[in-house]
Formats: sequence, C-alpha cells, structure tokens
Amino acid sequence: MLWKGRRQSSNIEDQRGRSGGGFPGGFPGGGPGRVRIPIGRSAGGGGLGTIVILVVLFFALRACGIDPLDMLAGGGAPGGGGQITDNRTSPGGTQSADEMKQFVSTVLAETEDVWNGIFQAEGETYREPTLTLFSDQIRSACGFASSASGPFYCPGDQKVYLDTSFFAQLDQQFGASGDFAQAYVIAHEVGHHVQNLIGVLPKFNQMRQSMNEVEANQMSMRVELQADCFAGVWGHFTAQKGLLEEGDVEEALNAAQQIGDDTLQKRTQGYVVPESFNHGTSEQRQTWFARGFRSGKLADCDTFNNPI
Repeated sequence: MLWKGRRQSSNIEDQRGRSGGGFPGGFPGGGPGRVRIPIGRSAGGGGLGTIVILVVLFFALRACGIDPLDMLAGGGAPGGGGQITDNRTSPGGTQSADEMKQFVSTVLAETEDVWNGIFQAEGETYREPTLTLFSDQIRSACGFASSASGPFYCPGDQKVYLDTSFFAQLDQQFGASGDFAQAYVIAHEVGHHVQNLIGVLPKFNQMRQSMNEVEANQMSMRVELQADCFAGVWGHFTAQKGLLEEGDVEEALNAAQQIGDDTLQKRTQGYVVPESFNHGTSEQRQTWFARGFRSGKLADCDTFNNPI
C-alpha cells in the first residue's frame, strides 16, 4: 500500500507504555457491545437509510416470531499480546514504533476521507472515531481489555483500540503478513464505528439481550461480516485513488481467511463447533470483503437480509 507521505489523522491517542490507561471508569460488567477482531469518492446505490431500514425490518420480524432466514430459504420476501517493540520485520523491511504510528494514522485518515464522502453523499455527517494505541492493557468505556483480546471497537466511547503487537502476531502466528492486511484490520474496526453511527450496533446490542447464545452468535456473525464488507468498500475507493500495490488485495483476503472462526478453531483445538461461530468462516469473511471491494456500494453489504 502506498501510504507514505499522505495525510495522517489527528484522531489518534497514543497510550502505549501507560499500563491500564484509557477511560477512567468503564461500565460495570464490561459495558455494552465491544466488537473485536478475534485471536474519497462516494459510493453509489443503496445508502445508509436503506441499510438501517433493512436491519430494523429484520429485527422486527424476529421479534414477531418470524425468521427472515427461513423466508429467504423458501424464496420468500424480505428477508481481535505483548509489548510493542521498537522494530519488527515485515515484507517492507523493519518498522519502528513511530513508523507504525504513522502508518496507522495514515490508514485512519484514508478511512476518514472515504466515509466522510459516503456520508456526505447521503446528506449525513460522519463523526470520525478516535483510534487509541495501547500496549498490554487498556480500560475503555466498554471495560478492561488486554492485548490478548485483539483490536476492538467500543461504541460507548466511539473509539477503536489497537495494540499494534497484534500485527506481529497476525504475521508470525497466523501467516497473514503485509501492510494491507494490517490496513484491513483497521478498516474492519472502523466498519463497526460506521455500524454504530447508522444504528446497527445499538439495535444488535438491544436485541441480543433476549437471544439465546446460538441466536446471538448467528447475529454477531452478520454484524462482523458486514464490517468486513464495509472494509471492502473502503478498499474499493482506496484502490480508485491508486494507492494499492500488486498483492495488496490478496494480503487482505489472506488475513480474512486466517482469522475465520473455522480456521481459528482448527488451529487451536483441532475441530470446529459451528454453533459457536460469531465472526464468520474464512470463506464468508473473504466473500463479504470481496463483495464490498468489488462494488463499493453499501447496499451490497446487507448481511441481515441475504444469505451469508
């Protein structure tokens, strides 16, 4: 990814080296709805209003005892530890902690440009999120988290939290190297912020209180896959700017594969438990990222009224 020399976002908080830094209080019990990665031009078509309407319709039908997924099947109607080191090895060479901050700031700025353009085209205002860099552990409005939790978004304070040592883990443990793989992770978490702004996350956090574990996992998958698709939408417009290099898209797709629920479970326990999936399989994550990347249209990211 051609990122050097481009605008860097000012919406960065660097809490690295401050043990337990961040939000002073936090919500009891961990707070609502932390969503995480597990261990421009405006887009055409559809739009924010369409997605919100479809999501509300989905939950309304569920509340009435009607499963939209069954309707779809019948052809009916609507249906993610450690300290940050000073140097790390990557395909682009060694990268210092300061250079990593510059990279993250640049990617965040690129997401701001794209989503500001998309929201403006819909007559809306995009509220830019803050990205907090931390090491080891952090306290957010969603409660305490450690590096082992992986990158996450907290709707309570509208911040993305990232220990960049996760990128080394992504490379060395999961075999997903490259700067665009890292950019995909950031864009995915920003995708959760977009979901928060358009009402998807608040509705999910409300409705899952009355769901059993399997139902909540299924709905969580749809939330996560939509964030993957939104990351793809961002990638679409980033490619149009001429910022992608050969192999960048493959890096993102490989990262999506390596952090799929089925791949992670096979790696850690040797077998899969589909009922416990809450982010999506490797194939699903690749498919939805690619879908957003191809079209750049929010309407193509409706994971709630389409088979996943």
